[in-house]
Amino acid sequence: MYDTQASCPSIRRRLFHCDVSGAYQAITYRLGDSLPAVVLSSCREHGRLAHEKTQRRKQIEKYLDAGYGSCILKIPAVASIVIDSWQYFHNEHYELIAYVVMPNHVHLLVKTYPDYPLRNIVHSWKSYTAKEINKCISHGRDAHAPGFLHKSEVWQANYWDRLIRHEKHFNSMINYIHENPVKAGLCLQAEDWLWSSVLDFSKGL
Repeated sequence: MYDTQASCPSIRRRLFHCDVSGAYQAITYRLGDSLPAVVLSSCREHGRLAHEKTQRRKQIEKYLDAGYGSCILKIPAVASIVIDSWQYFHNEHYELIAYVVMPNHVHLLVKTYPDYPLRNIVHSWKSYTAKEINKCISHGRDAHAPGFLHKSEVWQANYWDRLIRHEKHFNSMINYIHENPVKAGLCLQAEDWLWSSVLDFSKGL
């Protein structure tokens, strides 16, 4: 379903969220320390024009790809916690289409199912993984990883979502997700990045 007419009534902390059953949606969320305060201040919404919002989003993506903050998602055990949380309810609460775990943020594409609002799904992902990530770090699985004082500090409070409009948009979003590590200079080709679904696509899964 590519619904270009769907309304997006949910508003949380000045971000508009599209919560549409049966739709394909791209989702991004990030670690709580992934952006410096000066960037957050400069990117605060001060207008409603489409090009202003697009520029802000591109600016934020640029800083995220630069690898600011603790970047604990690059720890294999932590990345696995995040991916496992997505896969757990795959084909039950939603369909997981594509994903990538970057060092300080994540991108994924899902198809939503009836009776499972996107806002609840994202909240459950964050809540579960925040607790598990803190356990992983506090148990000393990576002695160099910084700790967090509280689970609320792991993830930034909100998330960004985008309704997929048509098949071309769908395919371009999958490509964007898989190519993000290459764009960020983390690997030479998408298949080299272990924490994405790109290999599933190459195998035809």
